[in-house]
Order: sequence, then structure tokens, then C-alpha cells
Amino acid sequence: MIPSFTRMLLIQLGDIGDVVLTSPTIRAVKESRPNANISILVRKPYGSLLLANPAIDEVIEFEKIRGNWLHILRGYTAFAGRLRQAHFDMVVDLRTGDRGAILSFLTGAPLRIGRPGNKNQFWHKILFTQIVRDPLPISPRAHPGADQSLRIMREIGIDTEDTTPRLYIALNDQGSAKKILATAGIVPESGIVTVNPYSRWKYKEWSNEKWGSLLDLIWEAYKIPAVLIGSSQEVAGCQEIVAGREGHTISLAGKTTLGELAAVISMSKLHLGVDSAAPHIAAALGTPTVTIHGPTDWRAWRVVNERHKVISSMMDCVPCNKTGCEGKGQSRCLDELSVEAVWKSTKELLETIDKVNLRAHLAT
Repeated sequence: MIPSFTRMLLIQLGDIGDVVLTSPTIRAVKESRPNANISILVRKPYGSLLLANPAIDEVIEFEKIRGNWLHILRGYTAFAGRLRQAHFDMVVDLRTGDRGAILSFLTGAPLRIGRPGNKNQFWHKILFTQIVRDPLPISPRAHPGADQSLRIMREIGIDTEDTTPRLYIALNDQGSAKKILATAGIVPESGIVTVNPYSRWKYKEWSNEKWGSLLDLIWEAYKIPAVLIGSSQEVAGCQEIVAGREGHTISLAGKTTLGELAAVISMSKLHLGVDSAAPHIAAALGTPTVTIHGPTDWRAWRVVNERHKVISSMMDCVPCNKTGCEGKGQSRCLDELSVEAVWKSTKELLETIDKVNLRAHLAT
């Protein structure tokens, strides 16, 4: 039986990809209680990805407070006061970390649902009023990544038939993204390919040289310019890929907000990238994807179909789920993955997209 609530807070303090994959959970809550007020708490600045979601009434961002202990105490006290003033009657923490459990307790909500954590997190039994044991995923799973948080909600009677992650672009982000592209001399209506060459972890990355060769092949075959995206920490690497191919490749690394980055991806014909948050964003926006996976197991997070392809090495050890070979942060499966293998899938998907667009045009 679904608990009674009128004001719910979902707590998702994971990374960007986790926030994207939580969208079916938000939808499930709205479907179960259409008239309820739904808020979500995420890490700053990830909230910009959810501002336009029609199922959310409020996006709250949590920022780690720095400074001396008195400054930190004042900051957390003020934030806790804000949460209590919202008068949530139900809070669900979608992860196992201590921070989400503590913030759940600080809301003062009479019903606080969370997971037990590990054996050293005994205080979770005190902070939550109801503990949900980690249930098994459903079979078949429509989307394995989305099921990570949905399975928690399922234990309290909340579920949805549509487990596809979806993002919505705010109008101001759409307008800003178009201006950024126009300033760079790019007209998205003519077709662009977005590329995220980097991940937070080096063992998931392909080489700059191979990315450059792939983008040259795309330009030579289709005359489609590439737009590199990334964080401010990835500016130098993206510029290295751009060097020598300025006529058809630009970098927006460090030049967009997260919302603007999502808007740029939404305008692209195809998104190419490594195992990171960007392919999740692209898929949730309906943009076709080709994603390069190394040692990580894509089957736990992604759906592969006619619009979304995953490329990985044929080595027997893949996937090993290790942080690089011998734990050294470098993956031979990615070092040995050829440009030709990725180009083959990229070409097939681009041609499929063109055929679908042509049929749609003829139908109108």
C-alpha cells in the first residue's frame, strides 16, 4: 500500500548521471499521487537539469559548505531550517550515503524512508522511520540504470510502466545555447555532432589522437561539424583535439552551464562519448548515442537499441570493472580499441538517422 503524503521530498545526492536516471522515479511518484507537491534535493549545480521537469514542483540544491567549523555549523543549521519550513510529510533518500540520511532526519518529516547502508552505518536505523532493504531488480528491466532508484520506490508501492529517463530543456537554457553556438559560428539546424571525450576517471577515456581521427572521418564523409563539451578541467584536452581541425571542430568545454550543455546536446544529430554522464543526458533528451565503454559493464546502466550503440573491446577480460589494468588507471581495452570500430558504428547510426528523417519528411 502506498503511504499517504501530500508533500514529498526525494533526496538524490549522486552524480549527474544518477540525477538523470532518477527521472523515471519522479514520474512514478507523480503518477501515484498526481496532486501531491514533489520536491527533489540534489547537489549543486545539478538542479538545472530538472528545472523544466513538469512533474517537479521544487528543485533544491545542496552545496558543500566550506570554512571554519562555526561557518559550517551556521550553514548547515540554516539549510536544515529551510528544509523543516517546507513541512514535508514524506522523504525518500535514494542512496545509501550518510549525508542524505542526515538531511532526511533534519527535515523533521514524520515518514522518512531510506536504505540500511553498510554495517557501520547503524545510525540509519535511527535517522529513518522505515528502512527499505535492497530489493532485487525486476526482470526484464526496461532500463537498468533507472531501476537503481525505482526498485526502492517499488517497495513502498510506487512504480511506473515507463522507465525511460527523460529530461526537459528550460527555455532560457535553449536560448543561451543557441547564442553560444552562433557566436562560435555553428548553426545547429544544419546538423552537429556533440562529443564528450573525457570522464572523471582516466581509465574510461579514449586517446585524443583517435578522437581527432574519428571527427575527421565524420567531416570528410558528411560535412557535419563536431562540438566538444566538457568541464573547465577539460578545456586543455579539448583544445588539443580541436588543434588542426578548427574548420570543423569547436570546443565549448568550460563555456556552458549544465543546463546549457544539455540544450546543446538536445540540438545535436548524434552524441559521441565515453562512459560518463553526457551519454545519459543525450539519451534522456532523445539524441542518438554512440558510447565507448572500456572496463565498465554497460549492461548495468544503459539500453542498447537502434538509436543507442555501445562500442567496447572484444578482449576476453572485458568488462572487468577494474580501475584500469593492474589498477594503474590505464585500460588496454581502450588503448587497443580502433578508430575503425567506432567509425563503423557511427557511420551506421548516422545513415540510419538520415533514412528516418527522410521518411518523416516524405510523410509530411
